[in-house]
Amino acid sequence: IYILLAYIYNFTQHILSYLNIAMIYFYSEDIRYPTRNKTKIKTWLQQVAKAEKKKIRHLNIIYCSDLYLLQLNKTYLNHNTLTDIITFEYTEEQNNLEGDIFISIERIKDNAAQLNVSVSLELCHVMVHGLLHLIGYEDKTLSQKEKMRKKEDIYLVKLNTLLRGKTKK
Repeated sequence: IYILLAYIYNFTQHILSYLNIAMIYFYSEDIRYPTRNKTKIKTWLQQVAKAEKKKIRHLNIIYCSDLYLLQLNKTYLNHNTLTDIITFEYTEEQNNLEGDIFISIERIKDNAAQLNVSVSLELCHVMVHGLLHLIGYEDKTLSQKEKMRKKEDIYLVKLNTLLRGKTKK
């Protein structure tokens, strides 16, 4: 039965890839957090990838707690610090993005309060930050951070337009 399920899964992956359908999923690991405007956020993430000449093949966005993300940070990155996001890339084909974006909802809420923005806006900011990492952007140096921040701001404006239902003419 497992071989049959694996075959069906692989076949489905190839069909969806051929049809150019992005598979974007939202999960909660050790906490519950609802995703508002899920369809529009998926569309937006696909638009970001397309603008960067990439295609999302498979993307998991996983909400979790500080403790869960701290454990991932220690285990996989050897960092003993809290963070708002960790991105794992699994891309096998150059322009087809695959990966996991783990997001600490506790960090997002704290960041939003400190920045005086909505939790939803900060969550989307972190989502696009993770996607930009999958695309290949880095933020180790000041110039890299500035470049990434400009991209994030541009794409957040596009999300705002999409959420308001306005289309570009």
